[in-house]
Amino acid sequence: MSNPTELEWLSLCDKDDLIPGSGIAAWLDGEQIALFYLPGIGNEVFALSNHDPIANANVIARGITGSLEQQPVVASPLYKQHYRLDDGSCLEQPELTLKCWPVRLSGNRVEIGSDSPQVNAA
Repeated sequence: MSNPTELEWLSLCDKDDLIPGSGIAAWLDGEQIALFYLPGIGNEVFALSNHDPIANANVIARGITGSLEQQPVVASPLYKQHYRLDDGSCLEQPELTLKCWPVRLSGNRVEIGSDSPQVNAA
């Protein structure tokens, strides 16, 4: 990942488009991402790959959010592996990691840090 100061910050959606405690899917740089909005947890918005490497399906945005080992996580809706929202690591299988993107809120806009400028709604 590039230095965050070198990233282009892309406006992806309004914060109001997000579902508290849940995920939505979007396209970024030709890849599906899962955005999670967790009010009251520091960063509040997290971005991970939507691709579940075990199920080989784009389903992570439909996972159940929660907390394990004092870390915010999402459970894959198919095989229930837990992925940390802050770094994408899998708690049950440490060799698995989902790609993560930096996210920030700019006013009411959700912005994703990217090396290239292609953003589309999923």
